[in-house]
Amino acid sequence: MTIIERASSGDFEHICALDETVHGKPARRRLIETACASGHISVARVDDVIRGFVIADESFFGQFYVRLLMVQADFRHRGLATALMRAAELNCQTGKLFTSTNQSNIPMQRLCARLGFVKSGYIENLDEGDPELIYVKLLAPQEPNL
Repeated sequence: MTIIERASSGDFEHICALDETVHGKPARRRLIETACASGHISVARVDDVIRGFVIADESFFGQFYVRLLMVQADFRHRGLATALMRAAELNCQTGKLFTSTNQSNIPMQRLCARLGFVKSGYIENLDEGDPELIYVKLLAPQEPNL
């Protein structure tokens, strides 16, 4: 069974281990720690084991931004990335949800297209020869809580 929920402080090491397994580097521990402490990570649990996560916050020019989406390789193509992106949409407080990916990351580009994101621009020179493509999804305006 798959459950999408906000990460707890006890999930930190499991999220870091997954990130290091997929990404191959321990450099993002600080980002994960900060996001976990501030409640900006949602996780995908399959049979009580974290198999994916998303970090989303208002770090992109004051707009809600999916900073990192990660799914364990052998759990891809099972809807986890879609479910995690939907969780980011539900948590979005700005009416626009941004994300980005390298031009070489065709699976993420396809996911963005499937979920209704549109290209919003690009940034050169972050990764040599592989521009960062910026995407946005316009969400329904949030009704104020009365």
